[in-house]
Amino acid sequence: MPKTRKATARELEFKDDGQEYALVMQMLGNGRCEVRCTDGVVRLAVIRGAMRKKVWIKLGEWVLVGLREYQDNKCDIIAKYSDEDVRNLKAYGEIPTVEEQKDEDDTPFDFDDI
Repeated sequence: MPKTRKATARELEFKDDGQEYALVMQMLGNGRCEVRCTDGVVRLAVIRGAMRKKVWIKLGEWVLVGLREYQDNKCDIIAKYSDEDVRNLKAYGEIPTVEEQKDEDDTPFDFDDI
């Protein structure tokens, strides 16, 4: 008889102090990736050992990262969010929606300076 996996509902994990939500921007290999955190900083993220070869992270997915006190440009991936988790986090206002991200990216240019 083939084994079947039961879908277990897990509790939605919100960020604490020293943690941020991040979007995976680029996969670098060797358990590392580049992420853009919700605070606007692009960091080098390392997939922690307990997640390696158990949780597969792809480009464009939302993750929870732990910030390092001694290195601002590096962080550790703590958890990966499913699509349903991301919808719930957007509904709670934890993660910016597409419209909010577009507003942040719109920077006015002054062509008189050129």
